[in-house]
Amino acid sequence: MNLNPTPELLASLYWITLLAVVVSSASGVLKAGFKQFDLFGVIIIAIATGLGGGSLRDMLLDRNVFWIHDQTFFIASLASAIVIFISARLIKIPPKYFLVADAAGLATFAVAGTLVSLMAGASALVASFMGVMTGAMGGIFRDILCNEQPVVFSSPLYATVSWAGSLAFIGLVYFNLDVTISAIFTGIGIFVSRLLAIRFNICLPKFRFKT
Repeated sequence: MNLNPTPELLASLYWITLLAVVVSSASGVLKAGFKQFDLFGVIIIAIATGLGGGSLRDMLLDRNVFWIHDQTFFIASLASAIVIFISARLIKIPPKYFLVADAAGLATFAVAGTLVSLMAGASALVASFMGVMTGAMGGIFRDILCNEQPVVFSSPLYATVSWAGSLAFIGLVYFNLDVTISAIFTGIGIFVSRLLAIRFNICLPKFRFKT
């Protein structure tokens, strides 16, 4: 399955990716805030979270790394980090907002990663997994740098809703629904599903040995 990179498609991808970078970087700042990191530490965590998943995706697809090709994304990640860092000193930010920003980053990057992969000529299955990896790897980098177990390995339906959403996005595109509309529906679906999974603690079965 291949999508031709039309100007409209590239414009949709640009804005989806920019939104993903901003909200993912914000989640990195909030997680770093729990650890009381200084400004430099916060910026590093934000950049790793906002740019890490997409960087790995682009290297695996053998394409120009998106934020090196267009530094707007790097600037957006940096700006997001500084704004949240300053805002946290001026207004009270509840800890639960970390989960909201994280869910938003997961949703937007899952769609962006899938779309990029389809435009690069990847098969539907590979493109869907690239969406998962794009959405989840930034959070994994963030949690490892914060010396914590990555949320994706134990939190309620994290990568699961991302993969389901990526497959749903591919299905909508396959049936010729407008790509932008498909991206909006899918992104909202992943975001809401993730928050519902957190709210009601819906998890996959965990591995355990028979006793």
